[in-house]
Amino acid sequence: MAASLENLLAIAAEAARKASGLLKQIRDKGLTVIANQERDIKLAADQASEKVILKVLQDNSSFPILTEEQGQVAGGEGDTDFCWIVDPLDGSLNYFQGIPLCCVSIGLWRKQEPLLGVVYDFNREELFTGIVGQGAWMNGSAIHTSATAEPRKAIVCTGFPVSTDFSTEALFKFVQQVRCYKKVRLLGSAALSLAYVAAGRADCYYERDIKIWDVAGGSALVKAAGGKIVQTASSAPHAVTVYAGGPSLTEPGFG
Repeated sequence: MAASLENLLAIAAEAARKASGLLKQIRDKGLTVIANQERDIKLAADQASEKVILKVLQDNSSFPILTEEQGQVAGGEGDTDFCWIVDPLDGSLNYFQGIPLCCVSIGLWRKQEPLLGVVYDFNREELFTGIVGQGAWMNGSAIHTSATAEPRKAIVCTGFPVSTDFSTEALFKFVQQVRCYKKVRLLGSAALSLAYVAAGRADCYYERDIKIWDVAGGSALVKAAGGKIVQTASSAPHAVTVYAGGPSLTEPGFG
């Protein structure tokens, strides 16, 4: 890898800023719905944002790219152990509804390990950036995961992906897993939830069968901010089950 992680982080931040500027313009002019599915929505804005991000990444690096809209996009002659993982608009339904909890997320991973992440909350103009082993920042100021050690004192962020099993048995199991926490928060954006964990605003995050592009950038942020990530494979395509939290917080038997 010829470019330094610092340079690659700057490239990802530039891509996130440019895409976010476009998303704000599109929102002001009016939104086009491509598909309004039972538990999901697809917007032309997602595709437009992705095109902007792809151009910046492809113009400035040669790694393969995995995106929500296009799937795997071939890179140049770069090391194929590295891969950009992009969610051009995490929280699309929030964005559509005018709920200000959405963001652009970009992560760079080496095989199964996050290296760096960018999550840009363009509603609040909060740019979360991080390099694993070096640190994490929000608008240039250092951030760290919380020191909370007991679930009963902790705030957990979670969510229900599109593929969630809403059977009584599955929901009961979910309640059993999160009931030990002080509070539960569902923001509607996995990437933003993880950025909040990295910044110590929330103590941990847990979600089953979440798409990898939803969590790639945020997982890197949590590790960069001193936290831990426990990630297991999912039977759903391009999905994982993720627990992320501060280094001292006990994991209450997620699985």
